[in-house]
Amino acid sequence: MTRSEMTAGDVREFLDLMDEVGVRVWLDGGWAVDACLGGQTRPHADLDIVVQEHHLPAATAALRERGYRPVPRDDTCAWNFVLGDAAGRQVDFHVIVLDSDGHGRYGPPENGESYPAPALAGTGRVDDREVACVSPEWLVRFHTGYAVDADDWADVSALCERFGIPVPDDYRRFQAR
Repeated sequence: MTRSEMTAGDVREFLDLMDEVGVRVWLDGGWAVDACLGGQTRPHADLDIVVQEHHLPAATAALRERGYRPVPRDDTCAWNFVLGDAAGRQVDFHVIVLDSDGHGRYGPPENGESYPAPALAGTGRVDDREVACVSPEWLVRFHTGYAVDADDWADVSALCERFGIPVPDDYRRFQAR
């Protein structure tokens, strides 16, 4: 399977499909950044989404009916996996279980990973469509703690500038340029 860019049209088509099957998703990753900024800033190889575990069967069945299949990766697990189609479009699933306070547990409880409720309170736009997405502050927080690259810096610097968020220490080396 060759990889292709995930376009705004692809994102809207995916979101329409999820609406049809009654599945709420939040955009995450690069498309969430662009949704918060109100327009596409760079090409995206995939679409990162956050989805509740109880919606997973409907979401994956709808994509499988459209030819999406598992994309093998070293980090594939029940709460993080990718489905892709023959055109190279890929959807990266981040599966959560919401608790009574609206926090999304990500993975087994012993991992201690979650999407805090404020992280799931973001909204943005993909073209003319309003979308639920990870909030800007949390997109910046989630873009730390690993070896960051120029794409990460482009995303983080744009979010920090637009929303008045302090630049994390992980990105100081980019500011010196």
